[in-house]
Amino acid sequence: MTTPPVFGVDIGGSGIKGAPVDVELGALTQPRHKVLTPHPARPEAVAVAVREVVEHFAHEGPVGLTFPGVVVDGHTRTAANVDQSWLGLDAEKLFREVLDGPAVVLNDADAAGLAEMAHGAGRGEGGTVLVLTFGTGIGSALFVDGALVPNTELGHLELRGKDAERRASSAAKDRHELSWAEWAVRVDEYLDLVERLFSPRLIVIGGGVSRKHEKFLPLLSERAARVVPAELRNDAGIVGAAMAAATYGR
Repeated sequence: MTTPPVFGVDIGGSGIKGAPVDVELGALTQPRHKVLTPHPARPEAVAVAVREVVEHFAHEGPVGLTFPGVVVDGHTRTAANVDQSWLGLDAEKLFREVLDGPAVVLNDADAAGLAEMAHGAGRGEGGTVLVLTFGTGIGSALFVDGALVPNTELGHLELRGKDAERRASSAAKDRHELSWAEWAVRVDEYLDLVERLFSPRLIVIGGGVSRKHEKFLPLLSERAARVVPAELRNDAGIVGAAMAAATYGR
């Protein structure tokens, strides 16, 4: 008996994308649909955009959603790359009302990490594993012997007097018109910082930039941790969101 697909939505600072997911295989069952993130990215406007993505597939049933910030018991606690009106919001309640069905919300990098650990580059890995997503900011998912330590938000570690993601995200690369080699120097500096703090066995590099990993991973310094590209690439957030919905959203 085949398990019906569960829907995953990945809410980012620039785009909102989603698709039905076979959570047993960790794969999208249809090509994802994407809309632009509203600006300003206020809760009600984002919820309407999410509904547009879900309705594109005429999906009915549980929906998992990622959020670019800290999420505790369905409430959004930080909002670095979206509107500040998300602070303290019961986001799960909002999405359940707008989608008229079960919904679960979790940190975006945590979702990507869950997918990579179950179906991607972290599969079967013990010890300390760090999944980093490079996009509008830098997201992080920390695992110890397969267990997630939620909401680490390591993109906000201080590096040269500012949030690390202001220097080393892929958005920073575009903003400062850096070459791949120039950007790799900044990524190296950031990886040095997280490696000193957490001594991971494995570092998985995800986010949209992971599909171009051959342009920068070979430029990074050798280090104690293995550094590998995410296998699910930029679909990891969608898959992880659907996994969360399958577990908690019914």
